[in-house]
Amino acid sequence: MAKSLVIVESPTKANTLKKYLGAAYQVKASVGHVKDLPPRKFGVDLKKDFAPTYELIKGKKKVVDEILAAAKTAETIYLGPDPDREGEAIAWHIADVIREKSPKGSAKKAAKIHRVLFHEITAKAVKEALTKPVALDRNLFDAQQARRILDRIVGYQISPLLWDKVRRGLSAGRVQSVALRMICEREAAIAAFVAQEYWSVIAHCEGGVPPPFEAKLIEWEGKKPELASASLAAAVVQALKGAIFTLAKVIKQERKRNPSPPFITSKLQQEAARKLGFTAKKTMMLAQRLYEGVDLGTEGPVGLISYMRTDSVRIGNDAITAARGFIADRFGQEFVPASPNFYRNKKNAQDAHEAIRPTMMDHPPERVRSFLDRDAFRLYDLIWKRFIASQMVPALFDFI
Repeated sequence: MAKSLVIVESPTKANTLKKYLGAAYQVKASVGHVKDLPPRKFGVDLKKDFAPTYELIKGKKKVVDEILAAAKTAETIYLGPDPDREGEAIAWHIADVIREKSPKGSAKKAAKIHRVLFHEITAKAVKEALTKPVALDRNLFDAQQARRILDRIVGYQISPLLWDKVRRGLSAGRVQSVALRMICEREAAIAAFVAQEYWSVIAHCEGGVPPPFEAKLIEWEGKKPELASASLAAAVVQALKGAIFTLAKVIKQERKRNPSPPFITSKLQQEAARKLGFTAKKTMMLAQRLYEGVDLGTEGPVGLISYMRTDSVRIGNDAITAARGFIADRFGQEFVPASPNFYRNKKNAQDAHEAIRPTMMDHPPERVRSFLDRDAFRLYDLIWKRFIASQMVPALFDFI
């Protein structure tokens, strides 16, 4: 009986899927893209509606030959690269290669090619995705293709100018061009800013009971003080010398701070930079590893987080239920809100994937720490804590 063939991007993900799917499936890795625009030619026909010319990437012949050999004996082929624009382009090109190499006029019926979307690499999610295959998405492929063509057009026409005017070896593209404009606009705003001098007056106070505290002047002669010079501030300080300060009233307030939503890609990158000192590139590299699968000893490879490229704060019902159960067991029922916390997406969010979250509550950070290197653990710990906190009751603070 012919096996079904599953094709993913990375060998790590392929190994994880082999464990989940068993002997009925072959799993192959494309190791990224198999086709691209030619590296030393323009590759875009500007006179024919920007038609691109693709060719097999150098060094990919062995990988492609292995995929074609497996495809010959498969009745069904599932294309499972990452569920985003780049993944769709990889799937599209793999399908093209398989169709191009299929024997013409053969009595053998051609294998059915399906697209599968793995939003998390767990046994349940993978098997469920295979029961719900979809067609290749032409619109998503065209979106990636348009970006790639624009990169080539802008890069080939602007990079030579940079080499001539700035330094040879620099590159320009759609991202660098927009970033440069943003920097220029920001610099213009800084140059146009008119600085205004202001001063604050702060009294260092000490009562009969420690600790000492500071009190800031917020009203002077019946109105908000506008101290635009050192002389005005000095005059106020002089007038206050020798004055008796009286504590008229102490107001105690309890404030709630609602939990932050689970991470989207941009917020994960920001928090990893702020708290861990990671670059965006490093954050995404580590997140990709956590998503594709980490070898957990006797458990084998397990995907620890859901897909890490997302602009949505949406969380599935199963994940919310699991998180609420974990919080009740670990911290107590009083930390579980009466109803689940839901968060609103921004208006322009595509909402194609869930927020970034742990795949299972069975793998808290302390349990998997010995299987992760230091940086991967720190990132997983950050994602875990943010997700768990997002489903807890608001924090309470006392303010005086």
